[in-house]
Amino acid sequence: MNSAKSLTGPRNRTGSRRAHTPSEPVVEALRAYQAKRNFSVTAEPSGDGTQQSKSTAATQGRLSFVVQKHWASSLHYDFRLELDGTMKSWAVPKGPSLDPKDKRLAVQVEDHPIAYSSFEGSIPAGQYGAGRVIIWDKGLWKPLGDPQAAYADGNLKFALHGHKLQGHWALVRMDSYRGKQAQWLLIKEKDDFARPAQEFSVVDALPDSVAGIAKHAVLDDEPGPSKTLPEARSGSTSTATTALPQELKPQLATLVEQPPGDGEQWIYEIKYDGYRILTRVENGQVQFFTRTGKDWTGKLPTLLRAMQLLALPSGWYDGEIVVNDPQTGRPNFAALQACMDSARSDPVVLYLFDAPYCDGRDLRQVPLHERRALLQKCLATAGASSSSQVRFSPAFEADSDSLMASACRLGLEGIMGKRSDAHYVSRRTRDWIKLKCHLRQEFVVGGYTEPQGTRKGVGALLLGVYDDHGHLQYAGKVGTGFTEHSLRDTTKKVKAVASRARPFVATADIEGKPHWLQPLLVAEVAFQEWTPGGRIRQAVFHGLREDKDARAIRREEPLAQMRSAPTSKRNTHSRSMVGVDKTRAVRGSASRSTADPRITHPERTIDPYSGLSKLDLVHYYQQVENLIAPHLAGRPTAVLRAPSGIDGELFFQKHLRSTTLAGLQAVTPVRGQEANAMMEVRGAQGLLSAAQWNVVEFHTANASTGWLARPDRMVFDLDPGEGVSWEQMQEAALLVHNFLEQLGLQSFLKTSGGKGLHVVVPLRRMQGWAIVKGISQAIVQHLSAQIPQRFVAKSGPANRVGKIFIDYLRNGEGATTVSAWSARARPGMGISVPVAWDELAQLRAADQWTVSTAADRLPVGNSPWDAYAKSARSPSVAMKKLGYKPTA
Repeated sequence: MNSAKSLTGPRNRTGSRRAHTPSEPVVEALRAYQAKRNFSVTAEPSGDGTQQSKSTAATQGRLSFVVQKHWASSLHYDFRLELDGTMKSWAVPKGPSLDPKDKRLAVQVEDHPIAYSSFEGSIPAGQYGAGRVIIWDKGLWKPLGDPQAAYADGNLKFALHGHKLQGHWALVRMDSYRGKQAQWLLIKEKDDFARPAQEFSVVDALPDSVAGIAKHAVLDDEPGPSKTLPEARSGSTSTATTALPQELKPQLATLVEQPPGDGEQWIYEIKYDGYRILTRVENGQVQFFTRTGKDWTGKLPTLLRAMQLLALPSGWYDGEIVVNDPQTGRPNFAALQACMDSARSDPVVLYLFDAPYCDGRDLRQVPLHERRALLQKCLATAGASSSSQVRFSPAFEADSDSLMASACRLGLEGIMGKRSDAHYVSRRTRDWIKLKCHLRQEFVVGGYTEPQGTRKGVGALLLGVYDDHGHLQYAGKVGTGFTEHSLRDTTKKVKAVASRARPFVATADIEGKPHWLQPLLVAEVAFQEWTPGGRIRQAVFHGLREDKDARAIRREEPLAQMRSAPTSKRNTHSRSMVGVDKTRAVRGSASRSTADPRITHPERTIDPYSGLSKLDLVHYYQQVENLIAPHLAGRPTAVLRAPSGIDGELFFQKHLRSTTLAGLQAVTPVRGQEANAMMEVRGAQGLLSAAQWNVVEFHTANASTGWLARPDRMVFDLDPGEGVSWEQMQEAALLVHNFLEQLGLQSFLKTSGGKGLHVVVPLRRMQGWAIVKGISQAIVQHLSAQIPQRFVAKSGPANRVGKIFIDYLRNGEGATTVSAWSARARPGMGISVPVAWDELAQLRAADQWTVSTAADRLPVGNSPWDAYAKSARSPSVAMKKLGYKPTA
């Protein structure tokens, strides 16, 4: 059996395929799948024989594949290949990678029915795999050799022909996992479709469903560049369509100091001095959105009519709005802002430069030069011209140095460079670059000074940028560049956000008595240079911006240099970059910083189930450094170390035997007991030392280092027994919360990162350990007595089958609880995360966020616990209401 044709079922006498009834092997293969699901509740296909057991592709001598993105207890990707009448299935925690160096863990799961390939929707709560499922990719696959023999041997090689995944791949079984749930590795092989991970992450760049795309790529023996999405190439006559998404995030450019060396691979446009606008057109309806997703349709009535008259095909069109100075012909940002403030869009011009979607087709994987050719053709057909209010942004046939010199000489802001073969990705990328004639960027307005002389309104605006820890750092001031109109408008806007609180972390060099503002406004400012102390010189105000989020404003650092792409068959995907891109977001960037030289064996696997390495864990703790620091600072800490990974021997260490590790400080509970010293983790250096020491988990005590004799919190760890559903856990947490409120105690919630939930009560330091532990025990005993069907006060698996043990033992002297933002040494590496009580109903699991998906939660950070410090109460009132009397 050396071809796919042998897998497609028997023929009748006429040579056509006859209806296929599931064979006994297929029925047997699906038993595990069917046993896990209640098909009267879930919409998943049952595979019971009433549905077709072979795909349409298989009946034509071809085999189908699908990759489903699955938000279950943790996000993962289900990779499925049609073989022998079922979909052979693997769960890939991190998703596929186009980099041959990435060996992605693929945990084999039960076979699924063929009909599952078209399933997209939500699996109800309480069902196996509960959560949302989308069809992330689909297409055809071709085995390279005998598929049954290769599958049995654990070395299956094949070609994929999907919308996102193409080329040659391999699935290799790890022999060390024989006899358990089989562990495989999904590996992209070297070919024209391979791309380095630091340049392109297919799961980040292309996150959406392909369910609406009907056609598969042509199944040939050797995939090549010309076979990428043929239905979406310009000039194609294909009728394949996809649903137009309601939202689209724009592709963003990286600031660089000089053009790349491989100039022939790039196109250059003017860098417009305006607002980025994404235009959505569907069935004649037009909407304008800013780069942050704000709907500006109502702000641009004249432009709206112009777009409606053009009657462009349905799609998403990317561009920039400007107002051109009538004398110089150059874009004038101040004039644009004046138009926006007066709701007068007559002079506004929209330059379109890209079409990620057009005419019902998703063009994001089509090369840029083809997307632009299609866009230019659409605009020309619609009657747009160089004098219209909607225009095509031209590219220039000249070298980048000449263009840059001309742009600066003409007083333009700079030029944009774009790699001509690049895909469209909704994040900052190095395939798009910006070169500026002068230093210019956005700043957060944190205050202002009084005007001097005859000037009215405000004097100078006090400017800042956020650092990597989320602190607003003062960057200087700007008092020039205002027109009479902009000064009046700016004064009105800044005084509307007045504040008594200083927004900057340090203001030693701000003279006089400034007026502080809430850090909500964003100003566009040009300047001569940055001083060594982080201040700007010779600043000129250009206007306030409404299209950018103040929290996202960072100091722009240009990349020092760009290398030429090395020669290859296509000379497109093997490019690299030097320098540091400090503008990249925590989530959405495929690139990572290099390992700290103090980290030994960064490649060592920490979690074989998700494929996370020691370096991945280091990067995670670097990301959450400013979030975990308040939970660790000033508290005795115990750690869980995993020198051989979480499936090896683990070491729970409460005492610090050596103080040679930088950032780890010994904490002695009692003088003379230095041998029993616990540790305190101090700042970034402490986290780095701990990571080098193979620490996975951080557990903190309920007292601070300065008050070790008196705890300042109580912790209730809700630990579910066998058979407890997640809905019961949510209900239990709410019951504990409500009862604590009745006792006059405020409580805060966090996920454990494992199976349970933690309810934390801040206390005033008024009682010792014995009394606080006694109070917590009395609370748990009361709850278990009042609601015995839900709670149990005794530990042990036999006592809590179907019930929840509220662990009050966490409140004894010397006990610890896993810290917020700590990773857990469990498969998938969940993390403990603070959550608000009104989020409880939406939580899906105690390990909803993991080391891999933490970026989803970073913008929220510790904000659900903002009121923690001021909510501390004396336990005395609770003692009285409980009738608790400490024993002598």
